[in-house]
Amino acid sequence: MSRRFLSIGECMVELSQAGDGLLRKGFAGDTFNTAWYVRACLGPDWSVDYFTALGDDAMSDEMVAFIDKAGIGTSLIRRIRGRTPGLYMINLKDGERSFSYWRDSAAARSLAADPDRLREAVESAEVVYFSGITLAILPHEDAETLLAEVRRAKAAGKLVVFDPNIRPRLWSSYDIMHTTISEGARSSMLVMPSFDDEAAHFGDDSIEATIHRYRALGAVHIVVKNGAEGVTLNFAGEQTFVPAEKVEKVVDTTSAGDSFNGAFLARYLEAGDAPAAARFAAKVAARVVSEHGALVVREKLGLDGG
Repeated sequence: MSRRFLSIGECMVELSQAGDGLLRKGFAGDTFNTAWYVRACLGPDWSVDYFTALGDDAMSDEMVAFIDKAGIGTSLIRRIRGRTPGLYMINLKDGERSFSYWRDSAAARSLAADPDRLREAVESAEVVYFSGITLAILPHEDAETLLAEVRRAKAAGKLVVFDPNIRPRLWSSYDIMHTTISEGARSSMLVMPSFDDEAAHFGDDSIEATIHRYRALGAVHIVVKNGAEGVTLNFAGEQTFVPAEKVEKVVDTTSAGDSFNGAFLARYLEAGDAPAAARFAAKVAARVVSEHGALVVREKLGLDGG
């Protein structure tokens, strides 16, 4: 029986610039993007599944078909009558992106509203991945339900992985954001923050401060991403720095962190070597930011050479 990687969150309809005033439709979202790159980089002895909620409309059907075609399991996705997916549009300038969102009534906001279904999904997996965005889109009581389930998973010895992915405008207040993000980290074995977010929103003045704060919350392993400056790993107290890969031309940073997370986790699950996994993930992320869009097909990731 294959082992299961479970990613929990929201996949949205993505609109990106296609030139001449036209828009290109796709599907993406932080935890789905990570699942995409886990699937691209992880061997066939692992299944990769996505847990979310969608509607019963044609766009939800199309999204499920897209996820399934990518080799990512869809059997755990909750379908809610009368609801629809969220939507966002990417605006790009010099490779940097900004977003416009339409997600307030998205079905994914109810992904944890069925506690039994959520527990069944989490119990079926060896690895559980979620993010600060996953928590931010949920009503407070549903966020508490999700946190309770990932705490159970951590206590049961599962690898629970959390990317804080801090987006202040998704939260009703800074206090709620700080408290809930901290609880997400407390519920996890491995935390994968981005230093610029942590510095801006938690006031960390150094990567060491970020590592210390998350270790104090109970995270055993921490991977701090710092863009072109590289990655700092602290695994059970042992610290390593891995430089970023040089990129000749940055085209689109939409999925830089998500692709790094997915490639890192895939290689770490197979080999158990965190520094080697980070070096591999840096190469994958460099390929991803050299292409357009959040989801780069496996053939363009340069995986055959390891």
